[in-house]
Amino acid sequence: MQHPTPTNNSLPLKTAGYRSLAEALDYAANGTTGCNFYNGRGELTDVLTYAELRRQARALARRLHGLGLERGSTIAMVADTHPHFQVFFFACQYAGLVPVPLPAAVHLGGRDAFVSHLHAMLADCRARAAFAPDSFSGFLQDAAKGLDLRVAGTLDAFMALEPAEELPEPPRPEELAYLQYTSGSTRFPRGTMITQKAVLTNLSGILQYGVQIRRGDRFMSWLPYYHDMGLVGLILGPVVSQLSVDYLGTREFAMRPRLWLKLMSDNRSTISFSPPFGYALCARRLRESDLDRFDLSAWRVAGVGAEMIRPAWLRQFAENLGPAGFHNSAFLPCYGMAECSLAVSFAPLGQGLEVDRLDANLLAADRKARLVGPSENDTRVTEFVNCGRPLPEYEVEIRDEQGGLVEERQCGRIYLRGPSIMNGYANNPDASRAALSSDGWLNTGDIGYRAGDSLFITGRAKDLLIINGRNIWPQDLEFVAEQQPEVRPEDASAFSIPGEDGTEVAVLVVQCRERDAFRQASLVERLKQRIQSEFGIACLIELVPPHTLPRTSSGKLSRSGARLDFLKRNNLEDRGILPRELVDRTPHTEATENHSG
Repeated sequence: MQHPTPTNNSLPLKTAGYRSLAEALDYAANGTTGCNFYNGRGELTDVLTYAELRRQARALARRLHGLGLERGSTIAMVADTHPHFQVFFFACQYAGLVPVPLPAAVHLGGRDAFVSHLHAMLADCRARAAFAPDSFSGFLQDAAKGLDLRVAGTLDAFMALEPAEELPEPPRPEELAYLQYTSGSTRFPRGTMITQKAVLTNLSGILQYGVQIRRGDRFMSWLPYYHDMGLVGLILGPVVSQLSVDYLGTREFAMRPRLWLKLMSDNRSTISFSPPFGYALCARRLRESDLDRFDLSAWRVAGVGAEMIRPAWLRQFAENLGPAGFHNSAFLPCYGMAECSLAVSFAPLGQGLEVDRLDANLLAADRKARLVGPSENDTRVTEFVNCGRPLPEYEVEIRDEQGGLVEERQCGRIYLRGPSIMNGYANNPDASRAALSSDGWLNTGDIGYRAGDSLFITGRAKDLLIINGRNIWPQDLEFVAEQQPEVRPEDASAFSIPGEDGTEVAVLVVQCRERDAFRQASLVERLKQRIQSEFGIACLIELVPPHTLPRTSSGKLSRSGARLDFLKRNNLEDRGILPRELVDRTPHTEATENHSG
């Protein structure tokens, strides 16, 4: 019977001073910790100590080196939650090659769409070879057709190659460690070029200042391996800190989210991260009887990031899990992106959620973040979570549309400069120039404001709706929908479309499980009235069946994808303009048209 790797390690704790990820694994392999893999029934299926990971990775690296590829060549990897991924990723480190994790998610478009997407990414990163675990091997074989790949297959196919006698020289700090593809909503995903020095610097900051790593910590993750939080934070982070980590597949979490909590409880895990929707999903699926089975008192860091943070979802999670020992002070809001390796800022550890309650009307009209006092009952309020101060050595500026610095509590575009910024987007000089200035400033594309040393994120610049000259954050419209009993978290997506008169029209697409036409019409009318009352704008409401709203490869709702699907459903792809008759159609017609049958 297998036993998970231990929590305690005999090695002196070390989080900095490495020249490469390979060197970090060399150190971790001297201890007894490692990775543990669980199936959808919560059973331990694989144990991979860091010592064994190093042995297997170096054996595979000799075979990769034997291919005779140029140093720095890219090796694509379908990044499913499987121990072979770690072996392949670190084999590339030892072989002087650049791993490129690719999505392991067959979306609603089905097999053909996934294969086509995989093919495009293989071509975009100019992969010279490609790996997939057994469950994705067929997809990879189809996606590789017509491409110049030396090998495309499972780990067994690579291990059958003739090994080189020796390994190449170790990676240098300025060499690329990997390419990390962004989620990519409005255009094809772009591969961020991250050097060894960049990712190791970022990890050192995360471990020392963000989560303040300590002996006896244990990681737990269900996050996708191809997402920056899953890859850097929960694969590389445990190796660099020599700590054990438990993995549950992303698909298994989605089907049985309570397994996350069970494994946290059983293994006395102390650190785990999730986007806000993961906490919301758990809270929704909890049963009262679960509370007696879980002991979450060891969970000291419940990281939350990767998308806009909804305070209400986290409050509900903390309230529901309080009887099981979860403390709301464990919440650790953070802000980051693949273009900065992973993390930019962290809230103070142990603070929990610190929320700004703002005058929503003033924010919409002038982008000013004015706090609302408890006695201001007539003021419309919106909430944003404190994402903390930037890590040491990172500079953050908030700029207006002309590039000038804005004052405190004024919203603007977030710019970032620091030691973990990407070198650019692979094979995409135009996108690189648009994102990175000559003096090293990264245009994050995010909007936010500063309050003292703290950073607050209010949204993505590309998602902001400007209706009648007012700034409307799409998440505010989506939140109105989610307050209705028929609508669940992440069941709504808001965006805008030009109208025939040249003004922007707000659109809210809502997944609705209600099939009765009159109840659908009631929901639409309620939403229209609430939005008109709270925001002073008209909004077109479209109801669609469950599982209709598109997501990015990392699982986030894609507003640009929802907008494109909306245009297609209404035969507006060519014009992209809402005709007056569509804007003014009646709620009853709107509901029944989208739920016929």
